Amino acid sequence: MGEATGTGATAVGRTPFDDLYNRPDPRAYFRVLGALGYRTPHHAQALFRRLAADRTAGGGPGPAGVLDICCSFGINAALLNYDVTWDELHARYTSPEAENLTTAALIADDRAFYAARRRPDAVPVTGLDVAAPALGYAVATGLLEEGFAENLETAPPSPALCRAVRRTRLITVTGGASFLSPRTFRPLLAAAEVPPWVAAFVLRTGSYDHIAAALATHGLVTERSTATFPQRRFTDEREQRYAVDAVAAAGADPRGKKTEGCFHTSPHLSRPPADVAALPLAALLRD
Repeated sequence: MGEATGTGATAVGRTPFDDLYNRPDPRAYFRVLGALGYRTPHHAQALFRRLAADRTAGGGPGPAGVLDICCSFGINAALLNYDVTWDELHARYTSPEAENLTTAALIADDRAFYAARRRPDAVPVTGLDVAAPALGYAVATGLLEEGFAENLETAPPSPALCRAVRRTRLITVTGGASFLSPRTFRPLLAAAEVPPWVAAFVLRTGSYDHIAAALATHGLVTERSTATFPQRRFTDEREQRYAVDAVAAAGADPRGKKTEGCFHTSPHLSRPPADVAALPLAALLRD
């Protein structure tokens, strides 16, 4: 699972980027996806910070535990817990200075870079992804407290993962939702002490309804934002045709979004009904 398209099975017509997540560090990830204008983690940064702060304030003692699904190199954790922006990370990992470093040297430099920028409201983040190299980098740099290279679509979670998510109060997803099903979410929610909120940025080329239905069995109501955000540019006309057809098949209008050259993603947030009534998703997304 990865942030841009996910690893594993790729929808016919979508360009796969699996190889980017099997590298030992994120330099190729930022170079290749940056060239396509990928920036979903940037769109999610402010929302995830607000949700983590809310869950910390009202979810029990200590900071809220966050589980980032399809976490790849820990980019969401970096943007959540450190005073950095997506653009700064892109500039850092595509710089000539970074290009000349070994992976070991880059990890050492990253540990110092992030340690100097850690926010006082930082929360513990656990990562889940099938890409072990990306996970290893995120753990080695300190972005993730723990990382689990497991595919819950094909096997139940390990006892260690179940223990790690026990105190989780927020689950985040910025990529890979198209490749997930209730099989991933059901055991995670079952392992948590209380049902965590689930925040996901979902491509308009597919439906989230099957996941929302599974979350509803745990008392979570899913809101879908009417606002959408560009994910990345299409790699070619074939991919654009796939996206236009997929959005239309899902019952949505691709005009003005997919027809203009970009995948678009929409925020979904699942919470108990009382929380939805107290502060709707639309209010949380306002600057």
